[in-house]
Amino acid sequence: MTQKTLGARVLTHVNLARGFRGGERQTELLIRELAAWGMPQRFMGRRDQPLIDRLAGVPNLEILTIGRPFVAHAGKARGALLHAHDGQGAHFAHAANRWVAAPYVITRRVDNRPSGSRATRAMYRRAVGVAVLSDAIGRVMTDYLPGLAVTRIPSAAATLPTNREVADSLRAAWGGACIVGQVGALDDSQKGQHDTLAATARLPESDWRFVLVGGGRDEADLRAAGARDSRVIFTGHVDNVGDHLAALDIFVFPSRHEGLGSTLLDAMQAGLPIVASAVDGIPEIIEHEINGLLVPPGDAYALASAVQRLRADPVLAERLAAAGRERVAGYTAAAMAKRYRRWYADIGADVAGLSQEDPST
Repeated sequence: MTQKTLGARVLTHVNLARGFRGGERQTELLIRELAAWGMPQRFMGRRDQPLIDRLAGVPNLEILTIGRPFVAHAGKARGALLHAHDGQGAHFAHAANRWVAAPYVITRRVDNRPSGSRATRAMYRRAVGVAVLSDAIGRVMTDYLPGLAVTRIPSAAATLPTNREVADSLRAAWGGACIVGQVGALDDSQKGQHDTLAATARLPESDWRFVLVGGGRDEADLRAAGARDSRVIFTGHVDNVGDHLAALDIFVFPSRHEGLGSTLLDAMQAGLPIVASAVDGIPEIIEHEINGLLVPPGDAYALASAVQRLRADPVLAERLAAAGRERVAGYTAAAMAKRYRRWYADIGADVAGLSQEDPST
């Protein structure tokens, strides 16, 4: 679609997720960075969505709340270039395109193959552009729709605030000599927390601590499985993720599938040595023996061995952590926003404020 057919439009982000996970954090980071450039923006989200409150006060941002049926609010998309950040948002954007001719772009954050339904295929075909977080997602999408043009725009590290006193108090409360942590929604089908728990059985020393940070649909099941080991600690959902990362010695991320894993970027920024599964987009940011250790997904023995290796070799742990800090320096919110701005321009979007100069220059 050309610039002439798009016309002058207001960039309008759409995210209709109920909770606040990695995709919602990345949506917030992008909106805030574009606001720093002085770009006028809109955000469309569901009522009572946590992201609504987090975006309150962002300059030059109009917030529009919508409820079910979402399609009934398609008229609010007139004059917009819609940027859909989640699956439901993409379906809304497709409906708005049909109802009020609003062009739209999609960020695809997950690595699973989309539905084969006619409506979903049409949704991706009619999009002006599709951004993916990793080459792994890109391969899935081009296999799904041969000829689909995708642009790789990775996630950004969140630069989470940290209070050293709070982090020290967490360590004191947890006890132990070596604290291994995993941060993410308690969704074993994706994040592999049962593998983390299985790995603990292969590390019998009493001075380990294994901290699972987050809440989610599998929380009750995981708590029941971890109840047999007093070294396992569940924090539930927390807002101060940065403090929890700062309290860890080793970070594990044994995902069964993962588009990219923005939490890995936060762990790298926190200076933690990382053990992650070698699956999907993870090896695009974690290189084995360079800035982390990679293990096969679903292999609790390999996970335990890698964690034990890092504890036994502090020189290796520090080398990997230092390389991680260096690597993540290129994954800033500002860099992500620059890539999106370039992408908007490349697809011919005449978006209000797109020509604003970078405030950092």
